[in-house]
Amino acid sequence: MIDMIEKEDPIISEEEAAQYDRQIRLWGLDAQKRLRGSRVLLAGVGGLGAEVAKNLILAGVKGLTLLDHEQVSEDSCRAQFLVPVTAQGQNRAQASLERAQNLNPMVEVHADPGRIEDKPDDFFLQFDAVCLTGCSRDLMVRVDQLCSKHSIKVFCGDVHGYYGYMFCNLGPEHNYVEEKPKVVKPTGDSNDGPEAKKAKVDPNETTMVKKTASFCTLKEALEVDWTSEKAKAGLKRTPVDYFLLHVLLKFRTDKGRDPDPQAFPEDSQLLRQIRDDVLEALALSTDLLNDDFISYCFAEMSPVCAVVGGVLGQEVVKALSQRDAPHRNFFFFDGRKGNGVVDFFGPK
Repeated sequence: MIDMIEKEDPIISEEEAAQYDRQIRLWGLDAQKRLRGSRVLLAGVGGLGAEVAKNLILAGVKGLTLLDHEQVSEDSCRAQFLVPVTAQGQNRAQASLERAQNLNPMVEVHADPGRIEDKPDDFFLQFDAVCLTGCSRDLMVRVDQLCSKHSIKVFCGDVHGYYGYMFCNLGPEHNYVEEKPKVVKPTGDSNDGPEAKKAKVDPNETTMVKKTASFCTLKEALEVDWTSEKAKAGLKRTPVDYFLLHVLLKFRTDKGRDPDPQAFPEDSQLLRQIRDDVLEALALSTDLLNDDFISYCFAEMSPVCAVVGGVLGQEVVKALSQRDAPHRNFFFFDGRKGNGVVDFFGPK
């Protein structure tokens, strides 16, 4: 039997059953109970964070904490829908609280205006899942390693212009169930020939299949040895978005911010230099990531936030409800092409 995520079995009230009727029909009462018993931390309430918050609140988690020390800016108002235009200068988490709570009064939504960098380890241990957006590589690695030791599910994501990504670490052994069409075995006394003796799929009946997936830490996923023969052999099949992510994380580490449209000439030149340095450090050719990416990775674009936030929110819901196969372990979205790809990086 699959282990329950919550400490105690939550009770779904009649009011909640009515509120969540459609999704209970979709993924079942047990999955909804697991969601109802889960508390989530969402760090960063920018364009992507707002989309994730909306999806988790509507799904019906027990509690959601919005953690963000940033102030509402003009860009914030354009990128996300939870802050009113009159809230410029206010804390972004607190300014998002009222609209977030109004989405679903049954979910406990809290705003924390503190800095995630200042939070002690114990702070993260009160949650069942932690979702990090707008964080530095070092911070994400630190929180991921901490949460991994305590069986807390970790999600990371960001949107840079037309590009977006999601990473998840659900632990070395994540159990879930998947709904499959029921296979009907033939009766032993069939005399209608060999075709009648074959197992058949009954489209009108389904059965729940228990499965397990294994995940690695973010540190392991980002430290692939590209000099190994196995890695070289798979290089042609590797999405360039993975290397673009390395470049953008390095930019954030070096500058303490993301590429700024107001500083486009300087940041474009810096992105090109970081690209060269990153790929050289990975023992890869700079031709792997051509200069085209530079013009398309500035600011948060709302349509890209909606797509990536939808996928990220969906993966958090799937992980907490232990229903359906999770994305393992990266999802990359390219808004220019209008498509996304799921791929695994790390120890096999």
